[in-house]
Amino acid sequence: MSKIEIACFNPQSAMIAFENGADRIELCDGLSEGGITPDFEITKELREKINIPIFVMIRPRGGNFTYSNDEFEQMKKELIQLKSLKVDGFVFGILDENDGVNVEQNKILVDLAHPLPCTFHRAFDRATELEASLEKVIGCGFKTILTSGQKPNVVEGKENLKKLVEISNGRIEILIGGGLRSTNIQDIREFTHAGYFHSSAITDGGQFANADEIVALKGK
Repeated sequence: MSKIEIACFNPQSAMIAFENGADRIELCDGLSEGGITPDFEITKELREKINIPIFVMIRPRGGNFTYSNDEFEQMKKELIQLKSLKVDGFVFGILDENDGVNVEQNKILVDLAHPLPCTFHRAFDRATELEASLEKVIGCGFKTILTSGQKPNVVEGKENLKKLVEISNGRIEILIGGGLRSTNIQDIREFTHAGYFHSSAITDGGQFANADEIVALKGK
């Protein structure tokens, strides 16, 4: 049985994930933007109802992953505020203007989040140089990388995902996500030997996680 993190873009999806066996929730807002920082009050209410780990996205806007000084200050502020809610971890990723991992800024956020673990999100898939980026992310102190193997989806990226699992060799968790569904999780898991998987479990092009899909992802 796989460990499953469900990306939840609204409170309803978070409750569906919680009630149907998800191991962890990645909480964000802004489905159309690919995920941005969720609302403080919504996070607070969900924390009171949900006792599985909640990792919170810190991302001020959609688009690229290179941020202005003001945006970076906003990320720091939001992380500190949300940390007060006893969430379990954070999800973010900052690149420099050359699409390399911005070691300095990421490290600052990882240190602010301490002792909570941080996931470097799919900004990794825009970063240059697979192996060098992996080492930089590990060096920043992240515990997890969410990735589709620097390809549009996990099926196309499975060779790189397998490589990442091998090279990381337990130094960081490779969380596999991006087009992951109950129909392909088994093949991807057997090919990559990864242990943790990420999906929105949205099957109808709508906004909400599908309870049956979460159960199917868990059961494969």
